Amino acid sequence: MPKRISSLVPMLLTLGLWGAVLPAHGQALAPHILTLDADYLENQGLGLAQEAAQLAQFQQYDLALPRAQLATQLVPDNAQVWALLGNLYRQVEDIDNSINALQQARAIEPANPGILFSLGSAYIQQERYSQAITYLQAGLSIEPEVPGALFDLGNAYYMAERYEEAIAEYEKAIALDETFWPAVNNIGLVLYEQGDVQGALDYWQATLEIDDQQAEPQLAIAVALYQQGQEVEGLRLGEAALRLDQRYAELDFLRLNLWGDRLLEDTQVFLALPEIRRAISSLTGRSFE
Repeated sequence: MPKRISSLVPMLLTLGLWGAVLPAHGQALAPHILTLDADYLENQGLGLAQEAAQLAQFQQYDLALPRAQLATQLVPDNAQVWALLGNLYRQVEDIDNSINALQQARAIEPANPGILFSLGSAYIQQERYSQAITYLQAGLSIEPEVPGALFDLGNAYYMAERYEEAIAEYEKAIALDETFWPAVNNIGLVLYEQGDVQGALDYWQATLEIDDQQAEPQLAIAVALYQQGQEVEGLRLGEAALRLDQRYAELDFLRLNLWGDRLLEDTQVFLALPEIRRAISSLTGRSFE
C-alpha cells in the first residue's frame, strides 16, 4: 500500500539507506552492502507500537494508525503489534483491515484469548455472528471469566436471535461483575423483543439502580411505560433521558446499541410525539417544522 511504503521513508533515511552517492559509470569500486541491525529495527518497531497505544488512549487514531502500520513491518512476528493494529482499525470502523490484522496476530499466537476476543468483536461489527460466536467461544474456553467477552458473546447470540443463549451469557457476565450494567440492560432488550415488557422494565430499573445517569435504560423505560398507557411518566422520563444524552434521539444510534425491531418501532412512535419533538428541538436546536 502506498501509505505503508511512504511511511518507511524517514526510517530508511535514518538508517542511511539513501545516504550514499552512487558511483559514476565505469568506477571500479567494491560494492558496499549495508547491514541492518535487527535488534535496532525491533526496538524501533516496539517503540512505535507503544506510541500508537498511547495515542489510542486519547482517541488520536489518525496518528496512531500509521505508527502501528509501520511497527508491523519492523516486527512482523509480534502478535501483540498486529493485534494493536487490528484493534485500531476496528476503532475507525475499517473492519476488513481489522480482521486481516487480527488474523495475522492469531496465526502467530493461535491460543491468545485476547486476540480471539478481538476477532469476535470485529465479526460482530461486520454482522457475521456465527464467526463471532466461534471466536468468542474459543477465547472463553481458554479464559472463561472475562465479563466483556461474555457480554460480546451474549450480543452475538442476541443478534442471531438465539435469545435464551444470549440471556445465559449476560447472566454469566453479571455473576462475575454485578456492577456491569450493560449486561443487565441488554437482558431487558432481549425480553422486550420476546414480548415480556414487565420483565424488560424490571431489568432496566435494575440497570438504573447500578448507574442512574445512564440515558439508555431511562429512555427504554419511558417508551415501555408510554406504551402501557403511563403517558405522563413516560414523557417525563423520556425528556430526562434525552437531556442526559441527545444521541438517543437518533434511531440509527439506538440500532447501533442493539435495540431490536419491536423496541425501535415503539421508540419511533415515542420520538414523534409533539412533547418529545419539542424537547429534542430545545436540546439540539433542530426544527421539526
